[in-house]
Amino acid sequence: MKAIWELLRLEHGIMYAFGVLSGVIVSSGFNFSVEKAIFGMLAAIFLQASGFALNDYIDYEVDLANKRMDRPIVRGDVSRKTALILSLALFPIGLIFAYLVNFEAFVFALAVSLLGYAYDLKLKEFGIVGNVYIAFSMAVPFLFGSIVAENEISGPVLLLSSLAFFSGIGREIMKGIEDITGDAIRNVRSVARIKGVEFAAKLASLFFILAVFLSFIPPLIYRRFANPGYVIPVLITDFLLIKSSFKLLKRVDVSLIRELRKETLIAMGFGLIGFIAGAVL
Repeated sequence: MKAIWELLRLEHGIMYAFGVLSGVIVSSGFNFSVEKAIFGMLAAIFLQASGFALNDYIDYEVDLANKRMDRPIVRGDVSRKTALILSLALFPIGLIFAYLVNFEAFVFALAVSLLGYAYDLKLKEFGIVGNVYIAFSMAVPFLFGSIVAENEISGPVLLLSSLAFFSGIGREIMKGIEDITGDAIRNVRSVARIKGVEFAAKLASLFFILAVFLSFIPPLIYRRFANPGYVIPVLITDFLLIKSSFKLLKRVDVSLIRELRKETLIAMGFGLIGFIAGAVL
């Protein structure tokens, strides 16, 4: 069961579900259908699990080269065949839950899932295109949550998603520096492989700084975000992103990248807290 959990990355599924709920709350406050919110969260869990299982099935050789012992297929705890079966089985279940929300949610979930499978199969090899997709996938739960609550994407959720997107693409470009050896096996044309690690570090830092600038916009447009509930957590986010950018520009090595991936993930968490608090306080 532990290996299956790791294969499906269910901790990510829980985060995705929380992201959907966050999108619901940011777009509509507490005025939403609990039933639809639950269906939306379950759709996110099942669909992301399907995508992760397929990713590990396809990336077996790369993960083996990168010595990813955190991957159960590499350790031999789960077979590739099991991963493929789980991926194919979980996909329709996720779509059923999305359909139970509304038709717009179903179409959105189907389109994003197919894009995710395209990433697993081919887009990942195109470097920056793959980075853009992963960054988009970080913003998707919030967008989906807004569709669950309002049948459309609200302005505040669009800003939250944009902040997640810019931070996410910075993290993915930075991750390409860490994965440069394994990426060579599948000929993944990451920024680090094509332009060099120094250029990749500068580009990642640029996206982090863009996210910082973007964080100042919500209080200027929406008065409900001009409160300490939004300002304080987001200031922590900005501090961590700026700090990470300076570290990245100063030196580049694998141990630093691993440290900064955790630091920037924490930063994004504080940003999420700020948007939720700003929406309800």
